[in-house]
Amino acid sequence: RDMLCYSNMLHCVLSIYRKETAMGFFKGMSFPLASITVYNSMVFGIFSNTQRLISKYRYGDGRRPCSLLDLTVASMLTGLASVGLGAPVDLVKIRLQMQTQTLLTENLHLAGNTNMTVQSVSLPSSRLYRGPVHCISSVLQTEGVSGLYRGAGAMVLRDVPGYALYFIPYTLICDFLTPDPNSTPHPAPSGWQGGSISWVTATPADVVKSRMQADAQLQRKYRGILHCILHSYRTEGAQVFFRGTSVNAVRGFPMSATMFLTYEMSLQFFRSS
Repeated sequence: RDMLCYSNMLHCVLSIYRKETAMGFFKGMSFPLASITVYNSMVFGIFSNTQRLISKYRYGDGRRPCSLLDLTVASMLTGLASVGLGAPVDLVKIRLQMQTQTLLTENLHLAGNTNMTVQSVSLPSSRLYRGPVHCISSVLQTEGVSGLYRGAGAMVLRDVPGYALYFIPYTLICDFLTPDPNSTPHPAPSGWQGGSISWVTATPADVVKSRMQADAQLQRKYRGILHCILHSYRTEGAQVFFRGTSVNAVRGFPMSATMFLTYEMSLQFFRSS
């Protein structure tokens, strides 16, 4: 967790590569990759249906374009609903990515080693989890269902305004660039800008969420969102909440362009069929 300090993005990339080779960049990705289709389908489905319901309720026509206020409400509701599936996925990903942390004796007790009397043992190369399924079962056994949603409150703070800054810029830029509703939207300027704006502004809440999710049951460091924010600020200053901003901005470009283009092409396909 906080034991690993990187001065900048390049230092982080080089450190991970030297210690874990190229495979270190893909640690914990199997579960997100397996669930990303379901997650994105749910997110875009909720966003589209919420817009349709709002237009039908307010204007009596589900196909009428939403106003800026309507888009804001639909986006924020989408962000709130996304936490239901996104929180467990993120928690598993982060726990698997933290496999290089020191293994404490308390964790060995959970594995059935109850006769050990040593207080702690440093085993940096040991793995707490064998994979996503083992991680989920371990969290359920030690922390219960609520353990899978640790950090969900911070995720709400990230995704509710984050999705508003995700969908609204895209929709406005897309409408400006493609006034003809039958034309294919431009994914580059629309999706890239929407994704980058969203991820950059969501970075502070993402930092808090990630720190809380990285907290294991028996190594708990933060008592809640407020305690995490205050502790992080007192120990590392305000700049800690903007760590990873450049990485998030770079990630937002291709990822958002791909998702929005697929979304728009799917809508056009089903509307024409």
